[in-house]
Amino acid sequence: MKSAAGNKPTHVVKGNIFDALGFSASEASALKIKAEILSAILEHVRTVGYTQAQLVDTLDEYQPSVSNLLKGRISQVSIEKLLRYADRLHLQTSIAVRPMEAKPHRTKSPTGLNTRRVARKVAVAV
Repeated sequence: MKSAAGNKPTHVVKGNIFDALGFSASEASALKIKAEILSAILEHVRTVGYTQAQLVDTLDEYQPSVSNLLKGRISQVSIEKLLRYADRLHLQTSIAVRPMEAKPHRTKSPTGLNTRRVARKVAVAV
């Protein structure tokens, strides 16, 4: 059995966890949107107390897909499908699009490599 100390994060991330894990900006944005929609759906499902069978009927979806949804497997579902689920659960959704904040420019080292590196350790969002 592992001790609690063995499960401590090796890197704490402030901001978007997906950026810190090395995803491109567009991949990170899509994953963040999917995670936010999924989180709202799961919270609503818990609050209302839906059973998996009720969700199969309400979402007009097959049981394995509902199971993946309830297990939080966002890679198994598209943003469009999550939006459809939210609509069928009578949840209102909106997505805001605005200009990105200016990011510092990457500097080149004498070897020509970018000096900014992506963290490849276990990360925890704060």
